[in-house]
Amino acid sequence: MTKAYADLPALYGRLTGDEKHDWAAASTLDVLWVLYDRVLRVDPAHPDDPGRDRFLLSKGHGPMAFYSVLAAKGFIEESTLDDWLSFGSVLGYHPDRTLVPGVEIGSGSLGHGLPIGLGQAIGLTAGQRVFVLLGDGELDEGSNHEAIAVAGRRGQANLTAVVVDNGSATHGWPGGIAARFAVEGWATATVDGRDHAALERALTTDHPGAPLAVVAEIEKG
Repeated sequence: MTKAYADLPALYGRLTGDEKHDWAAASTLDVLWVLYDRVLRVDPAHPDDPGRDRFLLSKGHGPMAFYSVLAAKGFIEESTLDDWLSFGSVLGYHPDRTLVPGVEIGSGSLGHGLPIGLGQAIGLTAGQRVFVLLGDGELDEGSNHEAIAVAGRRGQANLTAVVVDNGSATHGWPGGIAARFAVEGWATATVDGRDHAALERALTTDHPGAPLAVVAEIEKG
């Protein structure tokens, strides 16, 4: 039985031991919930269904929020959260595609999620969509800029990048994060990263002929 959003804090609170990345994880909680509750076409009973949408956590440091949502939605047992980081646990400091149902890539090495997501989006031809969650600081990596350019030029409409902007980027981009994507031909939206209705509208808006970038702004603290 799946849980409600109100149950998430308790699930998240069961994951301790990686306080260094607590804020990085907590800032993604609402975006992840909206994706899995309202947007993604995925089935926890059939996590490997070829027709599923793909979700890639490129922002792989501190995946506590991801594990909490996967537990809330029935991909993993809630009791699994209590063993996180212990010897033999399937839940590590970075998610493992081979061990955790619902995880599409082993992530944590920043800058790889969007290029991988672009490759998947190109290869999927049966209407599946690819959603990639990135951090704003991660956009300093050159591999992301290459993927942004290629996806825009291809008009890769089955690809959505969700950037959690908590002001941690070292360099940033003139005009803001959305402008970085827009200049390459992406459809863009900037929303409050805690506003579920706004996130859902942005993530489900039509964007024919172009990939979509949704910037979810989160205030630290």
